[in-house]
Amino acid sequence: MSYGIMEPEWLFDAPSGVAYRAIIGAIGGCAIAVLAVRHKALTKRGAIAAAIMGMGYTTLGGLVWMGTLLAFFSTSTLLSKWKRKQHRKAAAESLYEKTGARDADQVWANGGIGLALCFGNAIMPHEGWLYAFIGVMAAVNGDTWATELGSLSRKPPVSIRTGKPVPPGTSGGITSVGSGAAAAGSLLIGLAVVSFLLIGTALQDNGVAFDIPTVGLLVAAFFGGVAGTFFDSLLGAYVQVMFRCTVCGCETERSVHCHTPSKPLRGWYRVDNDAVNIASSIVGGAIAWGISQFIG
Repeated sequence: MSYGIMEPEWLFDAPSGVAYRAIIGAIGGCAIAVLAVRHKALTKRGAIAAAIMGMGYTTLGGLVWMGTLLAFFSTSTLLSKWKRKQHRKAAAESLYEKTGARDADQVWANGGIGLALCFGNAIMPHEGWLYAFIGVMAAVNGDTWATELGSLSRKPPVSIRTGKPVPPGTSGGITSVGSGAAAAGSLLIGLAVVSFLLIGTALQDNGVAFDIPTVGLLVAAFFGGVAGTFFDSLLGAYVQVMFRCTVCGCETERSVHCHTPSKPLRGWYRVDNDAVNIASSIVGGAIAWGISQFIG
């Protein structure tokens, strides 16, 4: 059985199957993009990227793949909007390279690797693609949850590089609250995949007993997501480009802070937050895929 491509049989009736999914993906992707722009969750270019991505996920993967992407986007967006109302988060966000509505680069950084895996699964169906996808999405979701909830920690974050306290919002800073949020966000992706697999299998098999490796999928999501999130922190501490504000003196991801150009402090110039997210999601996917080889 190829996990992740389990829709009702009518979706596969040639030549209408792919066409139906493409139409559904186009309509659904555009609708979600419009709503996201209205609620300031995406920029206009970000919405275009999301619409294209949604169509790709639906056409190539269907319910499991698109549903999991929506689980990430919807929960992280709601969490971000809720946390944006918290006063303690405002100061931390001023240090981030990007805040507020996600732009096109962020959309592709979070969902592009998953789309590539979805394409691979459509060409050569194998459960390994889905495991890798779980790790990728668990990593980006875990990192998002860690960032949003970690800012509410009553204790200052600790640098993963030096072990010393750092200001909230500093790249490479971790908290116990953020670490717990990363674990929860990772597991959510596993639960989403399992749920959509159950729904898809029920529609396809008409009540036949399910044969889904639930525990394995959840384990892969947890360890892949947590590993990817901590790798993100390591890259943020050692590799991501960081600047020093010449006005307030804070360490920031922004090349312009306090309306003044910042001075380079450390890291590789071309390694920004989006590059870090891509690299950490790949690590999460690799870990999850590796787990599948042991439990398969």
